[in-house]
Amino acid sequence: MRKTSSKEFWLLAITALLVIGAGLGMRDPWPSDEPRFALVAKQMVESGNWLFPHRGIELYSDKPPMLMWLQAALYTLLRDWRVAFLLPSLLAALGTLACVYDLGRRLWTRRVGLYAAWALLFTLHFTFQAKKAQIDPLVVCFITLGNYGLLRHLLLGPHWRWWAAGWFFAGIGVITKGVGVVALLMLLPAVIASVAGWPRVRVHVRDARFWWGPAAFLLAIALWLLPVVVAALATGEPEYRAYLNDILFRQTAKRYAQSWDHPQPVWYHLATMATMWIPVILALPWAIPAWWRRLRRRDARYLLPLAWWVLVLVFFSIPSGKRDVYILPALPMFCLALAPLLPGLLRKRGPQWLVWAFTALVSGVCLAGGLSMLFGEPAFERKLLDSRGAGGDVGVAVAWVLLACGAWGVAMLAWLRVRGAAFALLSLLGVVWVIYGLIGYPLLNDSSSSRGVMREAGRRIGPDAELGLVAWKEQNLLMADRPAANFGFKVPWAEQLRRGVAWQAERPASRWLLVQEPAMQACIDRGRAEIVGTANRRRWWLVPADAVVGPCKPSASELDRERQEQGNIDVE
Repeated sequence: MRKTSSKEFWLLAITALLVIGAGLGMRDPWPSDEPRFALVAKQMVESGNWLFPHRGIELYSDKPPMLMWLQAALYTLLRDWRVAFLLPSLLAALGTLACVYDLGRRLWTRRVGLYAAWALLFTLHFTFQAKKAQIDPLVVCFITLGNYGLLRHLLLGPHWRWWAAGWFFAGIGVITKGVGVVALLMLLPAVIASVAGWPRVRVHVRDARFWWGPAAFLLAIALWLLPVVVAALATGEPEYRAYLNDILFRQTAKRYAQSWDHPQPVWYHLATMATMWIPVILALPWAIPAWWRRLRRRDARYLLPLAWWVLVLVFFSIPSGKRDVYILPALPMFCLALAPLLPGLLRKRGPQWLVWAFTALVSGVCLAGGLSMLFGEPAFERKLLDSRGAGGDVGVAVAWVLLACGAWGVAMLAWLRVRGAAFALLSLLGVVWVIYGLIGYPLLNDSSSSRGVMREAGRRIGPDAELGLVAWKEQNLLMADRPAANFGFKVPWAEQLRRGVAWQAERPASRWLLVQEPAMQACIDRGRAEIVGTANRRRWWLVPADAVVGPCKPSASELDRERQEQGNIDVE
């Protein structure tokens, strides 16, 4: 029995590593957030300033530096940015899966732990984010570690070390993305259940060791906050004080209370769960009555993760600004509470037919998409690929990939039939993610990362020329084949262009400007400039000194256009 359990665990671990890690080292950072964090990490390594992150010549205060620290540290160890920038997400995803598995094993059985981890691994939202180098996989891991420590104490305790560890990881989540504090919402249903006399759950408030938790939470935050505050105040530089004010107040409490981007309706996260928590969300019609029966029996193993899920949903539904990733931290606890029900649900004909139909739908969409790209009207396909700077060969390759995935899904359904529909779906999703990593990454990398545009720009200006960036995105500076000058990131584009032209005039024979098309003003003769390429739906121009034919003073219409374009980009 133990040997079988060990094999099942290692099958899960190897599958997770393959599904999430496929393609590691085969692509560069892709927008919208990946190039920003990788650039900040790269500048940390190059400058040696790890305490105050920079984006170009400006301080970067939008997010705490935890992810960038890890990327920079891994690059220092591995000396390969293509691996280092994605590795934190891979490790975080594996850590989250391990927490969910072990909680399921300890609270119920080893089989339940495996079901919880399998369900989480193949939920679209989790896998999609785990394969991206954003902060969210990392903060989900720290929040789940916080949940893990608290539940080990509240349901299986008292375990005071795990109690302190849960608070500590919640604090690490705070210095990763502010919202790590939501892990502590687990205490609210725990206190209510304890006061109401529910079995198994105890908070142990009267024990002096209770205060280990808050102390560990503050210690975790102080690991970053104390050095940065001391250093900022010691320098006396206004820009460092502005950095503190922005990251401690504007980007946290003010962003929550007065969101200034991504406005969405109050039900937005419900729609996110309905569409992105597939396939586990398909079990909800059968899970809700089953959960209700267990809650009526006062089973706190269900109450705490389910109540926490609802609290997180409410927490992120209050502000007007919402993104799909905000609700992602609730997914591991949802899968944990669902896992004990899955063996029974998957034996029922209703869920089996629903999973079969969904698998057939995904397979059919893949087949239809591939056939349409190969034999249908090419106008839409060509327009889509051209807007991203990808060639026609990429479209053909993507079409064959879609056909292969669709054919695999149909074959698995024909072989396993309705009773094996769940396995057919997991195998289809696994194939999709592995092919996406191993084939999709190389196919889409040049156009998605700006690698192609920056390589072509370097080739055209020659190895000895200098390059300045105007209206640039992080991937341009990151992918440049030489140290590139920049004139601020949040600086208005018109001012960037003015500074860039002045910089170019100092050495007109050897300096070029790379300018995003919306920032091109009438002072630039487009007949003398060169279109260097398109990436991520943006067109880029190479501007030599002799293409600047007058003073760059934008008209009112040009200013309005630039403000609109820059505003759209800044909230991506």
